[in-house]
Amino acid sequence: MEGVTQLAQRQNAVDQAMAIAPAAQIGDALADIDTPSLLLDLDAFEDNLRAMQALAERHGVGLRPHAKAHRCPDISLRQLALGAQGICCQKVSEAVPFVAAGLRNIHISNEVVGPAKLTLLAQLAHQADITVCADHPANVEALSDAMLKHKASLGVLVEVDVGQKRCGVQTPEETVALAQRIQALPNLQFMGIQAYHGGLQHKHGLAQRQQSCEKAVKLVRKHLEALQQAGIKCPVVTGGGTGSAAFDVASDVFTEIQAGTYAFMDTDYGSLDWGESLAFRHSLFLLGTVMSTPTPERAVIDVGLKSTSAESGTPAAVGLEGVRCIAVNDEHSILQADDPAHRPALGDRIRLIPSHCDPTFNLHDTVIGVRGGYVEAIWPVSARGLSR
Repeated sequence: MEGVTQLAQRQNAVDQAMAIAPAAQIGDALADIDTPSLLLDLDAFEDNLRAMQALAERHGVGLRPHAKAHRCPDISLRQLALGAQGICCQKVSEAVPFVAAGLRNIHISNEVVGPAKLTLLAQLAHQADITVCADHPANVEALSDAMLKHKASLGVLVEVDVGQKRCGVQTPEETVALAQRIQALPNLQFMGIQAYHGGLQHKHGLAQRQQSCEKAVKLVRKHLEALQQAGIKCPVVTGGGTGSAAFDVASDVFTEIQAGTYAFMDTDYGSLDWGESLAFRHSLFLLGTVMSTPTPERAVIDVGLKSTSAESGTPAAVGLEGVRCIAVNDEHSILQADDPAHRPALGDRIRLIPSHCDPTFNLHDTVIGVRGGYVEAIWPVSARGLSR
């Protein structure tokens, strides 16, 4: 009989023989990348970063890009190198890889409730400047108790509901009362308010989006006036996003904006009327291979729901005249050609623009940065699956 050592050696040999090669390596040509893979056009990506940073700086507003859009510390580090003042994370666990990568200014743009999460929050606060949202006195007291227990300190922003109808206090009086409670509790510091309206980011018409932003700003001003009348300084007003950025920076209300998707541009944001105020390019793509051509009009590729989300619609095929993605299944996407002459052939490589970048990133271990047809960078999506 084989001994334990011999069994372990044999298993190790099997594991090595069956090791799955990475989808790409630095220097590979685009044609050599295995599929499905998530690609980032580095030229377009960098242009997008510069465009948003320049917009914020022209108006004297800070840019705090939202990392939930990508969950990749390498991307955040490049945003900070261009002048971003910090980042947002949506969940406490999501922030861990970013702190590990050296990011030290992180806003958790969400409420944090529960002992395990509060303990992790305190641990992060020992290593970085962390702020968090709150909209209930009991949550504020729990934050203070956790910080005291773990000898940490924390900045807290009152979240204000400006029309999203999700989290947030409902009245200026609530904002004042909660700010006063934060100021009264040990190991907490009142930092300001968060006023984010995700729904208006996706209003298609430019004028409609502007009107919605102006309505939200009016609500924010009421809360700021109430704080001022109560003698409470409000150094930070954070919120906004990619779709509302042009209006947010010009509002004289926001001190920073939380745009995230601008770096990548999915089909949902790409369909908006942008006017002449901003111009972002599609930089994020899914690379797939045609694995079946069962009819003259139909091609099936190896990109499915385990590689892209579809709650915002199907992804869009790039560079294929009259070819539409009509369905996304678990392991397949179906392309339909209006003219059989334009149907992709078996083995063809297809690029798709995802319909929603945030959950699509969360389905991939890495994003492959390409420039000039070759792989220049491979970045881990380190916060993938960290949603606690």
